[in-house]
Amino acid sequence: MERILLLEDDAALGAGIRMALQSPETDVVLCHTRKEAQRTLAREAFSLLILDINLPDGSGLELLREQKSIRPEVPAILLTANDLELDEVTGLEAGADDYITKPFSLSVLRARVAVQLRRGRASAPSVVVTGPFWFDFDRMEFYRDGRAVELSKTEQKLLRVLVENRGHTVSRSVLVDRVWTDGAEYVEENALSVTVKRLRARLEAEPAKPRYLRTVYGIGYTWAADGACGNFCNTQK
Repeated sequence: MERILLLEDDAALGAGIRMALQSPETDVVLCHTRKEAQRTLAREAFSLLILDINLPDGSGLELLREQKSIRPEVPAILLTANDLELDEVTGLEAGADDYITKPFSLSVLRARVAVQLRRGRASAPSVVVTGPFWFDFDRMEFYRDGRAVELSKTEQKLLRVLVENRGHTVSRSVLVDRVWTDGAEYVEENALSVTVKRLRARLEAEPAKPRYLRTVYGIGYTWAADGACGNFCNTQK
């Protein structure tokens, strides 16, 4: 499932945009202030950001710059009433992947959102180097300290979501949606906990004292990338 964070201080407009973009394949989380968006981004992972610029507690541009420094691969659309050419240039230079001025057509917004989501999926790299690990998700090859590790398909899905969002807490509900994508209507309540336990046993030197795959109690899990290269890498193991 694709997840979009929408930051819009106009409650009515935000609700309308959310309704237009929400679907069985797309979940839209609506925030009205920069602070609320920052809290949400700190604990959840998103496929796309749609940000207003003029906010009651700051600028969406600053939030954009902050997020691009943390997760540059996540596309972002600025949605704003600032329609001067200089405003658009400033937004694009801040890291925006698209810039839409108000008023706008919802059909045009849906089309541009679809474009950014496709680009995000296409550009997602398959090789990750983090700490003592080397993961190639396309080839399904996984190594710790140069030694191969065998992972099940479910463990691979869980690991990919976590390492693509390393340094951020991914909620249990998001992980269930992203990992169990086979259309099953019901997933056992402890399925995620069991999969995390098995993944730790395969990857962690001391599963009882996890250094990398950590539990954030009451919320979800995070991949704490100690010693990570900081970016997705196209290097050889």
